[in-house]
This record gives sequence, C-alpha cells and structure tokens, in this order.
Amino acid sequence: MTLLYLLRHGEIEWPEEDCFIGQTDAPLSAQGRRQARVWNHELRSLELTGIWSSDLQRATEMAAIAFAGRGVAVRSCRELRELALGEWDGLPRRRVRERHPDLWHARGKDLAGFRPPGGESFSDLQERSVRRVQQIAATATGAVCLITHAGVIRVLMCHCLQMPLSNLFRIRLDYGS
Repeated sequence: MTLLYLLRHGEIEWPEEDCFIGQTDAPLSAQGRRQARVWNHELRSLELTGIWSSDLQRATEMAAIAFAGRGVAVRSCRELRELALGEWDGLPRRRVRERHPDLWHARGKDLAGFRPPGGESFSDLQERSVRRVQQIAATATGAVCLITHAGVIRVLMCHCLQMPLSNLFRIRLDYGS
C-alpha cells in the first residue's frame, strides 16, 4: 500500500499580489526557502520511498531544500505542474476582470470546465494529475511525497473526496503547506 503526502511549494517571488500564476516559472521567495527549511526539519524522521516534484522551479527548489540530505532522489514530473492559464498567466485578476468581463463571467459560471485563452480547465488539470498520481501510487511502495501546486492538490482532493470541482476553492491551501 502506498501513502501519499502532498506538499505545496513555498511562497514565491512575484512583483504584484493577486495574480494568476499558473505555469509561469517563478522562484521561491526568501520566505518560501525558509518554509522549505522548516519542512526539512519537520520531515527528517519521515521515511519516504519516493519523492516526485513538479518540474517548475518553485516546486523543484522546494523539494531540493525540504529533502536535502535524503538518500531518495527527487523525480521531476511534468504532469504535476500547475494549471496552464494561457494568456492569463502572470496577469493581475483585476486586469482580467476589467478587460475581459465576458470571459470572467463565463469562468464564474463554469469553474471546472472554463479554459482561459490558450489554457486548460480545472477538469483538464484533474484528468492529467489524477492519472499520473494513480500511476505513481500503483508502482510505489511505502510513503511518497509529491511537491506540487495549489491547483493540483485541490483537484486531487476533490477527486478523492468526490467533491465537485466547482467547490475547489473551498479548500484552503497556504504556501508551504
């Protein structure tokens, strides 16, 4: 039997608050690196047989710090990337809301199925991440940790809890949790 631990990357460096941050490759902030060091200390006694990380910098950096000194290599996994937000990636939410009110409204009506221009939906994200996590769980033994993003963790939790994706933002998920 496999036990999965899900760890969200730490706080990121970003010049503006309340932005859509999907697959933009932002690094950890100084606070994010501190959060990773705390996890290194807290997880020291946890025996892991596998560690998988999103291939985005903020997750790989979190994994490198949080699991430094372990005998288990971190495996990079593209399927654990955050939601692809297309043309919205990196933009402040208020700007998207002001410039594209019709798309903003459509997103609110169908959170699970809405795709921003050039991006993917939360349903798409759930499909790709659940499929990959099921593969990991089927081949791993013991306890494994996945270092990933809020969107990925939320859609995985919705899947496990059989909760509609329309409720995914009811799941609070702080940086470094």
